[in-house]
Amino acid sequence: MDRYERLSTLLDLLGTRGKVDVDDLAAELAVSAATIRRDLDHLAEQQLLTRTRGGAVANNTAYDLPLRYKTARNTSQKERIGKAAAALVAKGMVVGLNGGTTTTEIARALAVRPAATTPGEPAFTVVTNALNIANELAVRPHVKIVVTGGVARPQSFELTGPLSAFIIEELTLDLLFLGVDAIDPRLGAYAHHEGEATVNRLMAARSRRVVITADSTKIGANAFARICPPTAVDLLITDTGADPTTLAGFTAAGVPVEAV
Repeated sequence: MDRYERLSTLLDLLGTRGKVDVDDLAAELAVSAATIRRDLDHLAEQQLLTRTRGGAVANNTAYDLPLRYKTARNTSQKERIGKAAAALVAKGMVVGLNGGTTTTEIARALAVRPAATTPGEPAFTVVTNALNIANELAVRPHVKIVVTGGVARPQSFELTGPLSAFIIEELTLDLLFLGVDAIDPRLGAYAHHEGEATVNRLMAARSRRVVITADSTKIGANAFARICPPTAVDLLITDTGADPTTLAGFTAAGVPVEAV
């Protein structure tokens, strides 16, 4: 387990338990108590927890992990999803990407695709409200980047608010890859943050085709704010670790499923 994986695990345990002890964590993660103390001190500096004598307690930001800690989770699954999603992009398309670790993998797959285009002309256009995705693709000559305005959220690097909505309302997307915090076959797609859900909902409304990209931990899970109902989803791409019964529920609801 590398450091980012350990930090992510620490935050998960803290979010579940509300309080953690250094010695217990050291035994559970098979590292020294000194290592755990350094990790907790680092997370406290990031204001993701509150240090106590001998451990730490959760604060209200521990439940929404910053993107840099989420990236260590389920990496291989997200890479497979990213490659499968990127394969759907054809020359000349206008593609939407919201923020998140899975959509970041889609952006990386698009970044390394052979540039099947005339020199000096973009192969496709990417519209995103995610600053990290825009940063990764801005240097790729075969990709035209359009970034929405808005206020940046440090947890996800996503731009939200009225400025984002103003730009998105003026655009039409051929294909939207939507990363979510949860998706349910009866209720639809959800995000933890209401501002992100609002921007994502508008992007979905402006797209001809909506593809949900979510690893198996998001399937059948719950989150705070709904993005869209199942009827607004044209395809769900997930990994083979997803529960087959839940996936069958999506199929029954008319949502095609691709497990990679």
